[in-house]
Amino acid sequence: MLFASQVHNNLFSTNLSGAILALPPIVVDLDGTLIYTDMLHETALRAVREDLANVFRIPFWLLQGKAVLKTKLARCARVDLQLLPYNTELIEWLKDKRLAGHRLVLCTASDHSIAQAIARRLNIFDEVIASDGRHNLSGISKAARLEQQFGQGNFDYAGNSAADLPVWERARHAIVVNASPLLTIEANNNVNVHKTFPRPRAGCRIWSKVVRIHQWLKNLLLFAPLVAAHDLTNGHAWASLVLAFLSFSLCASSVYITNDLLDIEHDRLHPLKRKRPLASGRVPIWQGVCAAPLLFILSLVFGYWAGWPFLQWLVVYFLLTCLYSLWLKRLMLVDCFTLALLYTLRIIAGAAAIGVTLTFWLLAFSIFLFLSLAFVKRYAEMEVQLLSGKKKIHGRGYLSSDAQLIQTLGIMVGCLSVLVLALYLNSDDIAHLYRSPEIVWIGVPTMLFWISWIWMQAHRGNMHEDPVIFAVKDRVSLVSGLIFAALLVLGSIGLP
Repeated sequence: MLFASQVHNNLFSTNLSGAILALPPIVVDLDGTLIYTDMLHETALRAVREDLANVFRIPFWLLQGKAVLKTKLARCARVDLQLLPYNTELIEWLKDKRLAGHRLVLCTASDHSIAQAIARRLNIFDEVIASDGRHNLSGISKAARLEQQFGQGNFDYAGNSAADLPVWERARHAIVVNASPLLTIEANNNVNVHKTFPRPRAGCRIWSKVVRIHQWLKNLLLFAPLVAAHDLTNGHAWASLVLAFLSFSLCASSVYITNDLLDIEHDRLHPLKRKRPLASGRVPIWQGVCAAPLLFILSLVFGYWAGWPFLQWLVVYFLLTCLYSLWLKRLMLVDCFTLALLYTLRIIAGAAAIGVTLTFWLLAFSIFLFLSLAFVKRYAEMEVQLLSGKKKIHGRGYLSSDAQLIQTLGIMVGCLSVLVLALYLNSDDIAHLYRSPEIVWIGVPTMLFWISWIWMQAHRGNMHEDPVIFAVKDRVSLVSGLIFAALLVLGSIGLP
């Protein structure tokens, strides 16, 4: 009986082993499937960032074939594979399938060196099949290669694009990952879909984050010269400023997208910025590359309609923001001074749009105020990195230990802006604009309170975004702003 039991157990083990070996391999695509981005776009972006001359080399590489292009880019671009936006839900599912006995194969049109490196990092794939510099393994060529190696209907395939339809047609099961709704429907109608991993929801809401519509609030500074000149009934000025606002906003969005593309790896290291649409892969890199110049061209059109004096300052703003994105933001202190200047340029551009001469008081007040807010922005970033245990701010010239000094500088500069305001309210200019200037004097402690409040929130770790945007959402800041505005109105109309 004991011998018979042992024979039965051995037969059962043999059958179980045979069943495991009979499980079909699961072949997984890389770009857009295993990761939410495309390695061709990632390497091209990195190559251009490391050497601008690659912009001119890429077309010549492409003329030699897409496989050659991918190999050249893989060699000259050092992409940190650890920071890529991986599809963690799919990876966990693949791990379970591997434990169940499936053999996992990474099959991609990306260059073989990149595919091998990613496979080594994840340590779940048994084999790697990829482009080799001669053959671009995509679409029909990928389908033929897999059919030749495994046989038709003897493998499952996980993919995400229309190019994967020929592969799904020859696979046993189709695993649809991160595909568009239309492709998902087409796959369900034409192939044997075993499992679907839906694409993260996108749309207008995601693109509003890409262009950062909420940041357009900063461009309301264009209207500051009109308010300061007490010329609110000038309809022509309002029309010019509306065009200027649209122009500045589109230009700013173009720069934001460019900055996100250039800074994509640093954003992926940041606990909050890594969720941005481009960094997370929810918006493809190629769409960002196309959107940035289109928005800038539209901004020039609106700027032309707003007038030549304004357009000149718009170009200055654009060039300075480009310098900031490419170089200045990595220079300690220079980055904050540049941010303050960019804020002030909005006021200067607004004055140019309506033909108003700016006073020394307004320029001095804005420079000091916005420099303080720039220091708030950097201080908040340092606090986040400090809590993460990092000593250096990625992509910046600061150490986390610099936070206290930046806080001191920011508070000091903020107080200087209040001093400029107080001196202005005590000058002879005030009598020409306000009937009851003594009412406006109450704006000095109001402004001092608000700056102190902003720094207190930053110190407590509540400053998770740009301080100007924070102020628009913060109840205390809004009340302070309403009080300040009310004082200006009461001072203008005078006491009864």
